[in-house]
Amino acid sequence: MMYDNLLTRSFSKHERRKLGYGALAACLLITLSFFIVFNPYLGPLPLCKSSIVLPLHLSKLRWCLLNFMLSTGDDQKIFAANDTSSSLQMYKEIITINDATSSSQEAVARDPEMVRNDKKLINDTGSSRQTVNEIVIKDSLLVNDTSSSQQIATDSATKNEKIELRCNIMGRSEFCEIKGDIRIDGSSSTAFIVSSETDILTAENTSWIIRPYARKEALEEKDFARKWSVKLVSDRPDIARCTRNHSVPAILFSVGGYSGNFFHAFTDILVPLYSTAQHFNREVQFLITNRKPWWIAKFKTLLEALSGYEIIDIDDRHGMHCFQSLTIGLKGRNNKELSIDSSTSPYSMREFRQFLRSSYSLKKITAAKIRDGDKRKPRLLIIPRKRSRAFTNVGEIAKLAESLSYQVIVAEPGSDVLGFAKIINSCDVVMGVHGAGLTNMVFLPENAILIQVVPFGRAEWTSRVSFEDPAKDMNIRYLGYKIKVEESTLMQQYPADHVVLRDPSAIWKQGWLAFRSIYLDKQNVTLDVNRFRPTLVKALELLHQ
Repeated sequence: MMYDNLLTRSFSKHERRKLGYGALAACLLITLSFFIVFNPYLGPLPLCKSSIVLPLHLSKLRWCLLNFMLSTGDDQKIFAANDTSSSLQMYKEIITINDATSSSQEAVARDPEMVRNDKKLINDTGSSRQTVNEIVIKDSLLVNDTSSSQQIATDSATKNEKIELRCNIMGRSEFCEIKGDIRIDGSSSTAFIVSSETDILTAENTSWIIRPYARKEALEEKDFARKWSVKLVSDRPDIARCTRNHSVPAILFSVGGYSGNFFHAFTDILVPLYSTAQHFNREVQFLITNRKPWWIAKFKTLLEALSGYEIIDIDDRHGMHCFQSLTIGLKGRNNKELSIDSSTSPYSMREFRQFLRSSYSLKKITAAKIRDGDKRKPRLLIIPRKRSRAFTNVGEIAKLAESLSYQVIVAEPGSDVLGFAKIINSCDVVMGVHGAGLTNMVFLPENAILIQVVPFGRAEWTSRVSFEDPAKDMNIRYLGYKIKVEESTLMQQYPADHVVLRDPSAIWKQGWLAFRSIYLDKQNVTLDVNRFRPTLVKALELLHQ
């Protein structure tokens, strides 16, 4: 206590902090000198901070020091020591060993395995150029390699072959990109990576579990998407031989999950599939798991525009399909719905929409620009919906729009994607209550207008992330109309003082299912046409700009 008081009186807070760092640096220097002097007499040191004990040699001491500095919480010191600030982010605990000079394979996990989420994750690489050799990850760990994406990478080269394995299990979708001798066994849902050089595999039968559906937050649901194993094996006589060799790369993905919903069909499958497959210029083989024949038939036009090969139902194949390149799972899925992150992808949603127009031969590229005195009428499509969140007064809405000089079309999307795509592409304005039908905005021409009617019940967030935000990336102008409780048919179902009408936030607190069961599944909309009129007028003004 006496020394604390003395330091407090003698030095400022900033000076005391500098003294602390100086003392830390001195301790580290003494420790380093100790190991340099006594290194010949020391064997491997255990890295005790992980749940797995890893041998640690002197060449890896720099990363030990880095890990010690991690525990001090000083980010500036951490990144100064490593000089890779853009490639390292932490959430809970990171233990990393980097060896840029040694080619030995001695620093290997003794119990090699990779388990997702809160279990241990270990990977090894044979690269000699500052790649991450061993990674132990616990809980919410995020490790970046030499790019900004969250990934665990393996690169191994031999005299006659090259194996490349890059897996991402930290993003919103799980996927692995693999090059080498790849053998796919549909009956066991396994992709084997075979090598004749056993020494490049740090552990026999190390495996990763991937569920190739691009909505990770839903993967815990039972039977949501089939699990696939990516397994490293040596080329032994008991490893099955190839029954069919393919000369083009493959993409293995699931059409399970929520694929029956039109919104999820696009945001979870078709958009990330475009990002993953487009650069192959149709020279790619699609392998589908959780196959749904009706889904494949529904989107056949788009699937054939991305691949020039007949789709393989990999679940029912008992032979061994062999490839030199495989992507299992879909890339390009980020935190935004119906979007492509152009900072990490060579593509954008505008290019995706161009792809749709080309695939479906949609003629209208730009929405009408109305000038004063122009006799042309802008086309307005009303999506009425048939089940929940349906308009109960479509006739009144259409009459209002016609009085404002709109040419009104009332149509409901169905199984004929091409037919409805042509209808919506011919329109300048589309309106409807929040729901999957609004996903058809992807077929709208440039600078068209989307009017989303937001249901009662604090549905602003789900309306915004589903359609308002994506519209901006598609060069679609957005207008929102939030209904009052008097415009909701819930008024006829519940007393005026019921919590459903009085306090929707209380229902939200019960979870998504509770919210959906009431405000999305039980509610229809009777628009107050007088209140809604300014929204249609605003859309006209936008078309004049």
